[in-house]
Amino acid sequence: MRATHEVTHNPEAQTFEVFVDGHRAHLDYRRLNYTTLDYCHTFVPDALRGQGLAALVTAAALDYARDNGFEVRPSCSYVATYMQRQAGRR
Repeated sequence: MRATHEVTHNPEAQTFEVFVDGHRAHLDYRRLNYTTLDYCHTFVPDALRGQGLAALVTAAALDYARDNGFEVRPSCSYVATYMQRQAGRR
């Protein structure tokens, strides 16, 4: 994966997204209350799979939550697995 991929946060659409070669990979979320975000869906188009883009948008979303004092509820199985793997690396 090239280092030029930049994840953007679109708070109006409640998503973190990255665009590559005209395709969009994203992580969608819902704000549950003042302190908790539900990371509920990740999607990477077939043309972009295997490039680490799901991990890229998930890491950006988790950084955002941490930097802004939010707790994360990972109802998306990918996000839950990612968080478990990262916790195991500490």
